[in-house]
Amino acid sequence: MIIYLHGFRSAPASVKAQALRARMAERGLSESFWCEQLPVSPQAAIALVEAQIAHALAQPGQPAPTLVGSSLGGYYATWLAERHGLRAVLVNPAVVAPLSLEAYIGQQTNLYTGERFDFTQQHIDELRALEPAAITRPERYWLLVETGDEVLDYRHAVARYAGARQTVLVGGDHGFSRWHDYLDDVIRYAGLA
Repeated sequence: MIIYLHGFRSAPASVKAQALRARMAERGLSESFWCEQLPVSPQAAIALVEAQIAHALAQPGQPAPTLVGSSLGGYYATWLAERHGLRAVLVNPAVVAPLSLEAYIGQQTNLYTGERFDFTQQHIDELRALEPAAITRPERYWLLVETGDEVLDYRHAVARYAGARQTVLVGGDHGFSRWHDYLDDVIRYAGLA
């Protein structure tokens, strides 16, 4: 199973989530894809995903789920991978989310649903509580970054995931413009090929 975690102000309707969902459907793997709207509260988002992880791990004969996280979803995926010993694909991940998201405190709008929400200092504090001290097993991670990311400095991720499989592409943007080129590789990485 692939558990896809979208980014801040994003949704299951995002380009990357929809592209991966569609590719998995083409390959008869629809039942092995999970992506839900994550709550604004990091604590609530983690609780929702942990419930899905527990459900996936309870399926007999199935491999452990693989997390795929984009931006803030990559931050969550790292914490969850460390806590549950899972593999993770991180796409332009937010490595220093509590710092990078402080500028967004206040009213925000979901880019896909149009829903307005308040992002607060409490949410930043919840993010700080989710920061793993270290990456204990880099071989569990695959980092996908583009150097043209206009939101996050890709070099932070390259340093944070030293020793992990890394795909660093010149150019691109925060949305990871070459995502479609890696869909089949991500599915294989999750052991679903």
